[in-house]
Amino acid sequence: MFQKKKWAWWQRWVKHVAVGSVLITVFLLYCLSTLQISFNPPEFPVPLSCAPRSSLQSSQPNTSSSQQDSEICAPKVDLMFMKTHKTASSTFLNILFRFGEKYKLQFAFPKGRNDFHYPSLFYRTHVNGYKSGMCFNIMCNHMRFNAPEVAKVLPGDTVYVTILRDPAELFESSFHYFRHIVPLTWGIAGEDKLSEFLRDPDRYFSPDGINSFYLKNMMFFDLGGDNTLDPDDPRVGESIRLIAERFHLVMLTEHFEESLILLKDTLCWEMDELLFFKLNSRKASTVSKMTLELRTKALEWNAIDCKLYKLFNSTFWEKVEAYGRKRMAMEVAELRRRNAEMVEICIEGGHSVDAASIHEAAMQPWQPIGEKSIVGYNLKKNIDKPYQELCRKMLTPEMQYLTDLGANLWLIKLLGHVRKSIDW
Repeated sequence: MFQKKKWAWWQRWVKHVAVGSVLITVFLLYCLSTLQISFNPPEFPVPLSCAPRSSLQSSQPNTSSSQQDSEICAPKVDLMFMKTHKTASSTFLNILFRFGEKYKLQFAFPKGRNDFHYPSLFYRTHVNGYKSGMCFNIMCNHMRFNAPEVAKVLPGDTVYVTILRDPAELFESSFHYFRHIVPLTWGIAGEDKLSEFLRDPDRYFSPDGINSFYLKNMMFFDLGGDNTLDPDDPRVGESIRLIAERFHLVMLTEHFEESLILLKDTLCWEMDELLFFKLNSRKASTVSKMTLELRTKALEWNAIDCKLYKLFNSTFWEKVEAYGRKRMAMEVAELRRRNAEMVEICIEGGHSVDAASIHEAAMQPWQPIGEKSIVGYNLKKNIDKPYQELCRKMLTPEMQYLTDLGANLWLIKLLGHVRKSIDW
């Protein structure tokens, strides 16, 4: 009996050592992948564009320029999408992936992972295979925005787009998704950890804490700002002014369909390009209900994001007014009708399902550390042939689609294998 207990203890100890060794190895590889070597490669002008122009045709009249409404314009294909966290950006990425495939565009992808060395500021050598003077059309992976460096990768006439979300709602989502990788929050007691954090956030936050940037003014941080500044610091206002100058369109998560219609008008795209299913979303049972008191605390804690959101919420509705509210309502209704048709055609049961109920491994979304709260979809069987490819692409999660497009995700895949082997 003693020998059996000793053997069982020995097996557990070996397993823990093995798991610990693997995790340390993955962590070290991750650190090495973020290592930046300072050097100045020779610089050559970025080509105007490398899109195959012969395939760029549109019947969409351009109403966002001085052209006559009857004049047909060509789709704009050089696009920088600043992918902010927890803002429905993964849903929009699927739209970009399909558009890029359709027109055979060149994506600027990261090296070995799905972000450009985040949370470090973006540098052009983070792009996989980058050489000065190379031509790329689309950049859309997570990064910490650095405008001068981005401009050295994309053509001069690139359209810059990003997306923002109500700061309180974003904070709730970010806290749930990233809390497990922010060590300062591991000691939060009780069931309602969000409320406890907001009761005294400085107790669980430090500017120098590991991954703490996920839990304070994250949109401002993603866009290259210092998220720990006082909201009244002049540098905050200057940073927001530069963001407003750089970005041609700032979409809003809460008005995603209206945002897509404005995008269609800005880029001269077709309605077909805008079809989407909601991806990378959480099951409703994991979403914390925010009282008015909690919401107020969340907004106070993320005061810089509030300033950012307030400005671009205002400019967003100015664009809607310029577009025409009646016209906007008609376009949104059409987009919703088309999306509802695609749900009927593509999705088994017509709704999302828990990760455990997804039949195909290829349809499994990436999950946050420590839980499986992200839902996905099952593809319908016997889909009519004209829709088979479109349905599959619209339902393909971000990581799998990146791989399909040729992105090198060796580090992410290694981490995925480790997590699967230890059920983490």
